[in-house]
Amino acid sequence: MGFFNEGDVMKFEEYAGKTVFVTGAASGIGEAQALAFLDNGAKVFALDMDKQGLLKIKKKYEGRFDYSVGSVSKMEEVQQAVGKASDKYGSIDILLNTAGVLDGFAKTLDTDEALWNRIMDTNVKGTYLVTNAVLPNMLKQKSGIVVNMASIAGLVAGGGGAAYTASKHAIIGYTKQLDYDYCREGIRANAIAPGAIQTPMNKADFEGEGEMAKWVANETPAGRWAQPSEVANLTLYLASRAADYMHGTTVPIDGGWIMK
Repeated sequence: MGFFNEGDVMKFEEYAGKTVFVTGAASGIGEAQALAFLDNGAKVFALDMDKQGLLKIKKKYEGRFDYSVGSVSKMEEVQQAVGKASDKYGSIDILLNTAGVLDGFAKTLDTDEALWNRIMDTNVKGTYLVTNAVLPNMLKQKSGIVVNMASIAGLVAGGGGAAYTASKHAIIGYTKQLDYDYCREGIRANAIAPGAIQTPMNKADFEGEGEMAKWVANETPAGRWAQPSEVANLTLYLASRAADYMHGTTVPIDGGWIMK
């Protein structure tokens, strides 16, 4: 079985000089996406609540990486971040709505209003707020790529609890409508639906003997978890000219989970 080498990044010359706005870039998939575009010559601006994670990236890519510390669920903080990115780098060419939170697989009767609101505010409202802050300038320049982070939980049951599954179904619907409404104006929006990706969000699955992580790997037809860099490579492709005819779609990267 050929395993992916963590850190292997596809190369696309077209990203040199482009500006990418990434949410949730301090760790996990968002960090891998930021690094992948930086390694391809892009300028990256990040919005995340984890300042230390962002500083780690900035030290390595001084001059081509900057950030704002804030929440995607708060309009003022989103607008400040997008304004700062535009002032520093000019136009935003690619938007990656990656920030998200899990719900601990809570069933609906175990989901109180606070948990429901937290999941929806980050996963759905956050995607909406950031998109609406970036989209007007993309429309002015008549071009823009949006890649939203869905999940296999947006396609099938069992990938999360009631709130998380509902939120990721919403992301898929939002992505379709976004592309449908603006594709004739130069906007192209797609979504990614990851399965088992080894990120800090899933740290609990690997604790102790890692029985949960082993179970997930065994239940995945590919027999393993994926690395965040694999999702980043898919993002590089979806945002590229090679994927120009892909509109409003959701691409699973799940080791075969939903084919079962």
